[in-house]
Amino acid sequence: MSQPKLVIALIIIAVLGFLSSATLFTVHQTQQALVLQFGDPRRVIDQPGLNFKMPFVQNIIYIDKRILDLDSPTEELIAADQKRLVVDAFTRYRIKDPLQFFTSLRDSRRANSRLAAIVSSSMRSVVGEAPFEDIVRTRRDELMSKIRELVNEQANDFGIEIVDVRIRRADLPEANSQAIYRRMQTEREQEAAEFRAKGQEVSRGIRAQADKDVTVLTAKAQRDSEIIRGQGDSCRNRIFAAAYGQDPDFFAFYRSMQSYETALEDEGTTLVLSPDSAFFKYLNAPDTVFNKRVANSTVKKSRVDVASIVKSKKSLQEALCYDLVTNIGLENTDSEAVKDEK
Repeated sequence: MSQPKLVIALIIIAVLGFLSSATLFTVHQTQQALVLQFGDPRRVIDQPGLNFKMPFVQNIIYIDKRILDLDSPTEELIAADQKRLVVDAFTRYRIKDPLQFFTSLRDSRRANSRLAAIVSSSMRSVVGEAPFEDIVRTRRDELMSKIRELVNEQANDFGIEIVDVRIRRADLPEANSQAIYRRMQTEREQEAAEFRAKGQEVSRGIRAQADKDVTVLTAKAQRDSEIIRGQGDSCRNRIFAAAYGQDPDFFAFYRSMQSYETALEDEGTTLVLSPDSAFFKYLNAPDTVFNKRVANSTVKKSRVDVASIVKSKKSLQEALCYDLVTNIGLENTDSEAVKDEK
């Protein structure tokens, strides 16, 4: 092939390629195309594939047919009970009519701006009719559905379908939250102080009752101990009296010996007494007690008396300390002792 023919062939191929690129276009499955002729919409292509257009006369605008999202800015709203709320919401939408969308909004940037205004006004309308508790807890889903319906009614004029409107966060403003927190903290502190006061009151009552019981028990124990001590002293005195009464001379002699021991205990003790003093009675005549005990039968009589007492009272202990035996429960032991003696 000659060189001029090759050049002509290349020119023809280039022209055909240019005409093809100007005539053919491809629509992706995530897109829909709008064919414009001198700025005037002619047709809508919503199926993916290869398509034709008139070169140099028609141009193509691609519009996304997937679900798009719009994050609304955080704004402060007033509920029906005059409580302020900070609301953060987002919107999901799709373009269902590309021709209407193009004629009314032209592009997605303007669409997002218009939708943000519509969502904001719809939220103000719905939130302003509901109390704080309904928005935060009880009727939140119902209120979001109502907001979606209101936004959808206005978005239909733009060829847009609202898929969902969700309130991401609905909370009190920071200043209100701090005030509520301080109020709750104060209430908890008041409850804690009340519980603590009640506990101290109960503690004082228990402590007072315990002190009272201790005082009563101590008084009763002291009373019983004094009674038992008095009975014991009485019993001791009766025992000593009965013992000393059996032999008065020996008792006098025993007491004199105790007096000698006490008086002469310390070395260097000096006593100035008359030789015939009663203090030296048993030192001057040590056989006096023995002679008297031999001369009379006091010991024998006293033994007989003791034996009679034992027979009549069942035991010597009962005879001398009957009240003490009754208190400490010694009757059985004494009775068994008397039986053994019998």
